[in-house]
Amino acid sequence: MPSLDPVILFFLFGLVAGLLRSELKLPSALYESLTIFLLLAIGLKGGQGLATQALGSLVPQLVAVIVLGSLQTLIAFVFLRSAFGFDRQNAASTAAHYGSVSVATFAVAASWFASRNIEVEPQMAALLAVMEIPAILVGIVLARGVDRNTDWRALSHEAFLGKGVTLLLGGMAIGWAAGPEGLKPIGGLYFDLFKGILALFLLEMGLIVSRQVGEIRRRGLSLITFGIGMPLVSAAMGLGTGWLLGFSVGGTAMLATLAASASYIAVPAAMRIAVPQANPAVSLAGSLGVTFPFNIIVGIPLYHWMATRLAGATP
Repeated sequence: MPSLDPVILFFLFGLVAGLLRSELKLPSALYESLTIFLLLAIGLKGGQGLATQALGSLVPQLVAVIVLGSLQTLIAFVFLRSAFGFDRQNAASTAAHYGSVSVATFAVAASWFASRNIEVEPQMAALLAVMEIPAILVGIVLARGVDRNTDWRALSHEAFLGKGVTLLLGGMAIGWAAGPEGLKPIGGLYFDLFKGILALFLLEMGLIVSRQVGEIRRRGLSLITFGIGMPLVSAAMGLGTGWLLGFSVGGTAMLATLAASASYIAVPAAMRIAVPQANPAVSLAGSLGVTFPFNIIVGIPLYHWMATRLAGATP
């Protein structure tokens, strides 16, 4: 019987400890530091890979993921309004969460692929950063429309210069400028320790997810159904996009994982500014309480299996 990845076990440990109302808690400053580390490490790794290839091929890929994120947001909005009875503001806010991406899910997937020697295209970190943004803008338009009172300056600043996007793009710029040789002196910190830091981060994530149980109970089956069903729809769209772009099996599976993930950092911050009427507990209960555990425990291996089948290879 194959053993579970240790980082998943750390997540489950935190989840169980939280559900049992343990006193276990990481200091908020440490959680913030772990988040910064992971974002920088992912950016550096992506930039290092970009330094070894031509950047011209990135343009159609960037356009494709912008379209992908926008379509996911629209589809999620329609599902939430028609099938699950969400009001306009909560449907738009939740749809934006599901049209965007989760850095933590990406980090777990990167660790999962690396431990199995599955090659993934280096530009995935760049696609990750770009996929944060379109869902936010589409979600705002769905919730509010466009009028003269829309503060596009504040919203654009949050969407394009939020902490997550800034750290990812900054890390990629450093990795690209330094190249593989230049990054060797700091590789021990950012690359060799990555999985250990990720495990500690997921311990806290388990504790955070345990706090969403109350909202999941209140929303019941509808939130669970959407929190699992929408990632499967999005993963299929990501698989198709990866196949059309000619990605490897690993790259296609990673794009499917990104598409299937749901944001819990960038989008909540932007929605607080743009759609204050929406209840953030609803969106977070779905993205963190249902979708995140589903993706890291079941989704990642499932999406890889689907990508393998799509490529006609042997799993």
